[in-house]
Amino acid sequence: MTEDTSLEALRLRLAPAIAEAAAFDGWKPAAVAAAAELEGVDPALAAFAFEDGAQSGAMQMITAWVARIDADMAEALPPEHLATLPIRERIRTLVQFRLDALTGKEEALRRALAIMAMPQNVAASARMGWSSADAMWRLAGDTATDYNHYTKRITLGSIYAATLAYFAQDTSDGHDDTRAFLDRRIENVMQFEKAKAKVMKPRADEGFSLMRMLGRLRYPAA
Repeated sequence: MTEDTSLEALRLRLAPAIAEAAAFDGWKPAAVAAAAELEGVDPALAAFAFEDGAQSGAMQMITAWVARIDADMAEALPPEHLATLPIRERIRTLVQFRLDALTGKEEALRRALAIMAMPQNVAASARMGWSSADAMWRLAGDTATDYNHYTKRITLGSIYAATLAYFAQDTSDGHDDTRAFLDRRIENVMQFEKAKAKVMKPRADEGFSLMRMLGRLRYPAA
């Protein structure tokens, strides 16, 4: 095992405890120290694992937290577990798993979202969002390689980001309002996908075809 792999494994191990501490200490070295003590890890080694000049310490902690949730999600919800569900239920199940993993850590999440929104962290945050959306779609069984590969991930990333923001402020019992919010977002996307499919792939008896019209615009009749 390489040193980088060992450090990554250590970051993933410490991430949940760091998130617990971040609710009180913020995403700061103190949270790493608290997590190291809780996990029985040499505090100097833990601090070293989160020293990376390419990212701020806070962003590296948050990245590790998100990566740990990704890993736990993949272990708990493999594709064969989800295969019998309709696609909307697969997505709802995957997003809900992530929300459940955040339950009790709302303050850490609020602090993380504020850090992720800082101008210097927007690019890294976008990469994390894309990676998590990609992980969810792969577990849901998506094999698209055309433009749908990208649009699906952009759409799911937007749903998840909006749901996270809602969840972070939700004070309803059991986060019931967040569940309803997520259901509405998924339903909106499903209705959009149905409408898009109808336009892009019309029935044989339909007189209008967007693809045929675009083709004529590109290659007008002589």
